[in-house]
Amino acid sequence: MENTLGLEIIEVVEQAAIASARWMGKGEKNIADEVAVEAMRERMNKIYMRGRIVIGEGERDDAPMLYIGEEVGICSRSDAKDFCNPDELVEIDIAVDPCEGTNLVAYGQPGSMAVLAISEKGGLFAAPDFYMKKLAAPPAAKGKVDINKSATENLKILSECLNRSIDELVVVVMKRDRHNDLIKEIRQAGARVQLISDGDVGAAVSCGFAGTNIHCLMGIGAAPEGVISAAAMRALGGHFQGQLIYDPEVVKTGLIGESKQANLDRLSSMGINDPDKVYNANELASGENVLFAACGITSGNLMQGVRFFHGGARTQSLVISSQSKTARFVDTIHMSEESKIIQLH
Repeated sequence: MENTLGLEIIEVVEQAAIASARWMGKGEKNIADEVAVEAMRERMNKIYMRGRIVIGEGERDDAPMLYIGEEVGICSRSDAKDFCNPDELVEIDIAVDPCEGTNLVAYGQPGSMAVLAISEKGGLFAAPDFYMKKLAAPPAAKGKVDINKSATENLKILSECLNRSIDELVVVVMKRDRHNDLIKEIRQAGARVQLISDGDVGAAVSCGFAGTNIHCLMGIGAAPEGVISAAAMRALGGHFQGQLIYDPEVVKTGLIGESKQANLDRLSSMGINDPDKVYNANELASGENVLFAACGITSGNLMQGVRFFHGGARTQSLVISSQSKTARFVDTIHMSEESKIIQLH
């Protein structure tokens, strides 16, 4: 899968990032998202694959493109036999977030990315558009920290695993009212808190790399993005756990669904009979092969954002593969036809 799709998957996130970056700082988060979706879908439909969106922009009626269940790729077309032999291709599931951190793009803030994860059919958990309690930590702490433990307990464990004092640890938390008690506890335990307004995929993945100065992600964020984070952390060997949150009273900002009971009914209809189950990375991204790709839209801890120059643009992307056990940073210069000079600075 990596050999046949690796480079093209990079180009998918690159094109989405470039399209979105043109709206950086213009205060138009919906447009920044829409153009990223269009660019990602257009590039996907040029790939010789049979893909199915399992996590996308929403249900079909609400999302005209990259909706859940949409088929993408040349070999999913009705005239596919004119271009390829669909029966010879592995069917793949795709989770996408063409513009992770739309507010970050709109207001020119760091950390937005175009991201996706792919695996064989059935290899990615089709998370509902709910919230998810998340815990991400470096590989050294895998299986030792636990989402059911308190923040204080997990920080002590993390301190031992990383051979750092607690006051040397940095924990990323989304700035939300629901996290006020969590933030207070982390600070009382002695660790430092980095608050983010949006975009916790980048924060989770940063935990998998040494040198990012991010040692843990705690708190509640969107469930679909949790699956994408899990795919990356599984390939990196990092720790990731997620637990669906279906009670509006917990998240304080509303949920899809009319009530807690309505959300429970929806989970039951999806075959999720244990709504309080804690999932690990291998359960959220269970496929034999998992591939994660991201491209910076605005600069963050892992990647620089899109930089435009006369006649082109420069991007930085990240591809993580469970198959080859690699994490590749890709620096790309995109030249338009009229471009004559490669800009390196």
